[in-house]
Amino acid sequence: MKPFQQLRALLLPIVVAGIVPAILLFLNRKMPGWQLSLPWTWLAFGLGLLLAGAGLALLAATIRSFARIGGGTLAPWDPPRKLVVRGSYRRVRNPMISGVFAVVLGEALVFLSLPVFVWFLVVVLVNLIYIPLAEEPGLARRFGEEYLEYKKNVPRWIPRLRPWQPGGESLEEKDGQ
Repeated sequence: MKPFQQLRALLLPIVVAGIVPAILLFLNRKMPGWQLSLPWTWLAFGLGLLLAGAGLALLAATIRSFARIGGGTLAPWDPPRKLVVRGSYRRVRNPMISGVFAVVLGEALVFLSLPVFVWFLVVVLVNLIYIPLAEEPGLARRFGEEYLEYKKNVPRWIPRLRPWQPGGESLEEKDGQ
């Protein structure tokens, strides 16, 4: 993939997790953040850095998986041609958006910013609606039975403790024991 196409594919997470929070921080720079005593401020800062770092790592890994395994990108105009069920996708169906959630929540904590926290809630709400109503039906049409089997065995948001193996034990079989 050419560099310009790669940049276009990264546009949505860059806007959601980078540009919008930066604009919110700039516009509200005179507004005081959450008022926390010193040990809590440092704890929020450390937790925020940890969340943002983990989210960025998860985003990088999932974007790389889309390119290497799926033969595409996260962009709607260049979606993966193969269903990706490796790496973090064996534990949870939406690790990429989980990475975005972690980055934005981490930013809210690092900067103790209520506007960025509200943006985090908006991003979560939009995805709680969009993913089951638009993305998942599209994946079912594109990948058919392979996606439906994956969907049956891998949770949308809360990761499995043990990674799922295609053709292996399903969640339903495990629950029945």
